[in-house]
Amino acid sequence: MVDNVESPQPAIHRPSTISEVAALVRRASQEAVPLTVVSGGHGPWSHGAEPGIRLELGELASIEVDGTAVRVGGGAVWGDVAATLAAHGLALSSGDTASVGVGGLTLGGGVGWMVRAWGLAADQLVGAQVVTASGEVVETSTAEHPDLFWALRGGGGNFGVVTRFDFQAHRLPGIALSESVVEADAAAVLRAARDVLRDAPRELTVTYMDVPPMDPSAPAGARLTAVWAAPDAEALRAILEPISSLDGVRTEVTEPAYRDILMEMPQPEGDDAPAPPGFIGGNGLFADLDDDLIERLVAFRRDYPASVVFLRSLGGAFGDVPQEQTAFPARSATWFVMAGAFDIPGMLDDAARATVTADTERIVAGRLAEYGNFADTERPDAVPGMFAPEAFQRLREVKALWDPQNVFRRNHNIVV
Repeated sequence: MVDNVESPQPAIHRPSTISEVAALVRRASQEAVPLTVVSGGHGPWSHGAEPGIRLELGELASIEVDGTAVRVGGGAVWGDVAATLAAHGLALSSGDTASVGVGGLTLGGGVGWMVRAWGLAADQLVGAQVVTASGEVVETSTAEHPDLFWALRGGGGNFGVVTRFDFQAHRLPGIALSESVVEADAAAVLRAARDVLRDAPRELTVTYMDVPPMDPSAPAGARLTAVWAAPDAEALRAILEPISSLDGVRTEVTEPAYRDILMEMPQPEGDDAPAPPGFIGGNGLFADLDDDLIERLVAFRRDYPASVVFLRSLGGAFGDVPQEQTAFPARSATWFVMAGAFDIPGMLDDAARATVTADTERIVAGRLAEYGNFADTERPDAVPGMFAPEAFQRLREVKALWDPQNVFRRNHNIVV
């Protein structure tokens, strides 16, 4: 299953066995060529034609369920995981999109619809099979190579190719979903959402998204979406009443299957498919959603027609995990915030790009840390800001031990 393309195009490999993965990693190490590892194909390294070896894990996508223990191949995507687990009355806290890879999301943390109920995707990880930079296949957990296991939970793909993820799933008899279309005062809606979430049960997770018509990922306009981690529409209606009662807010509550709320985002097909349009923006994990931050977000969306604003509530189980237990930063954060504008030819000139950059920098200035899974460009100088200082130093030590030659560098790279 190997298609080789002459340099400078990457040699694309789709291994179907762990031994094939190990051989490719050894080859990349011995030849000192760049190695790109792709699972679902949503990350910034999934597009373009970098030279070297491109290792696509889609053939390693098995999903095995034993009670609440779940073993997932490194090339699986979350939609398939959710569908498989639903047949067993189970679920994992995953991302929002069905075609996102389990690997990339989990290694970067994994903020999703059940983040307040169950924490990050990485928080549900109890073990992993890893192909290291030397081509060795190791099992890791809190009992085996605990330093490597710690680094995998939020440190990204810096430490090896994870060919199998072992998760502890949760019982989920059903959910309730609220969709609120916001047609009036967005700032009032965001303030009300913030106030509700300060004391809300952990069953509730909320997102707010305001996108232009050109964004294929969601309906145009502003929407507040809430998920309740149980099939209890009345409980969801009651807790959201301070939001749904506002002027200009239309709310509908349903009880869909959890799998059905994961977005279906079409992906470009073929190796020559164009990369998505450029995006100028920033994100952050914030201690609080204060009035000043809300006003900046609303103004940004108003001032740039081709802009996106996205927020997700945190807290609950996410905040229960001790900071030192995983590499993921900012466990005291209560909101994730992202803002940015599409860099579409003819829409932004150099002056406008500079203004967008300055405005997004003002928005994220008060963040506790940047969330690497939403950072879509390689910015080596920004990597330390994706971790707590103590965690970053520890990650460098783990990197030096497991990948001293920096074989795994096509990521938010931790340099020794």
